[in-house]
Amino acid sequence: MKGRFIVIEGLEGAGKSSAVATVTAWLKARQQSYICVREPGGTPFAEALRELVKQDWQEHITAQAELLLMYAARVQLVDNVIKPALDRGDWVVGDRHDLSSRAYQGGGRELGDSQLQQLKQLTLGDFLPDLTLYLDIDPEVGLQRAVQRGDLDRIEKEALTFFQRTRARYLDIATRETGISVIDAGQDMTRVQADITRVLEQQWPG
Repeated sequence: MKGRFIVIEGLEGAGKSSAVATVTAWLKARQQSYICVREPGGTPFAEALRELVKQDWQEHITAQAELLLMYAARVQLVDNVIKPALDRGDWVVGDRHDLSSRAYQGGGRELGDSQLQQLKQLTLGDFLPDLTLYLDIDPEVGLQRAVQRGDLDRIEKEALTFFQRTRARYLDIATRETGISVIDAGQDMTRVQADITRVLEQQWPG
């Protein structure tokens, strides 16, 4: 039986790591084999691209260059790790996927959604997650949490307005497309975990 692909999405400080832990605990309770992956990253080549994306440079990194690096890393991960795992019957829990690019580069960088959809079709075709959990949080609150974690990377240093545009695009897509569940990440962690578990149980009862 083919596995399932669950993606965790959200702004910085939304609690993606805790959400991944909640999903994997649910899978363990069901004795379901799984792997965890992250984007950008997840293969040696994709991890090298992750470093390129996140580090500071002494030149302006264009939105298009950033976008292409993201998709280069993504297609490596999907073709070399995610699809083989799903074919084995393993479930895959992803920290970010295609929706991140649509929100960050499409919304935050203001590239729009149409060219991203074309690039997605070129690189990934019709491949989609079975479920996406979008952790919604006020950007100011999320960035405060991110600062408490330690040093910020190049993207995390963007202006608040960048993250406001990114959040708006996340919410816009979530309201228009199926397969995306919005979780209020501003709640107490216990409530967030309960909401995630509830969505999982509704999606895959028993």
